Amino acid sequence: MLKSLEPKVLEIVKDGTKSVDTRLGEICELLRSNVNHYDWVGFYFKNGDKEELKLGPYAGAPTDHTIIPFGKGICGQVAMSNENFVVPDVAAQDNYIACSITVKAEIVVPLFINGENVGQIDIDSNTPDPFTAEDERFLEFINAEVSKIL
Repeated sequence: MLKSLEPKVLEIVKDGTKSVDTRLGEICELLRSNVNHYDWVGFYFKNGDKEELKLGPYAGAPTDHTIIPFGKGICGQVAMSNENFVVPDVAAQDNYIACSITVKAEIVVPLFINGENVGQIDIDSNTPDPFTAEDERFLEFINAEVSKIL
């Protein structure tokens, strides 16, 4: 199912008539609308020289977490580890920042440019333990494509 969205992602990425933020927002909305277990989809990016992430384009309910210090929550941990982080049950995570009481699981995949972690795609799910290796590969594909336009 996820593979079938790849051509649409490529189409969005390659549309140079739109701003990068517009294209990232369209990717977020595409994923949230087409993948049942993607309830909130957003990009976070390193905030200049600060040791924090700043919320970029997203699709889903508004969040108060527009700035996340490195090391805090799942996103902040990925900013430091440079590795994918799949959380099947957010309630079992000590260092979890709750965006919504409905969120049951989260996946965060770092976004690299020339080997540097510049941001990440973050997905919250209201479904317990929905993420698979296919989700990870799909989100890595998206980030690889997005890195070409940043």
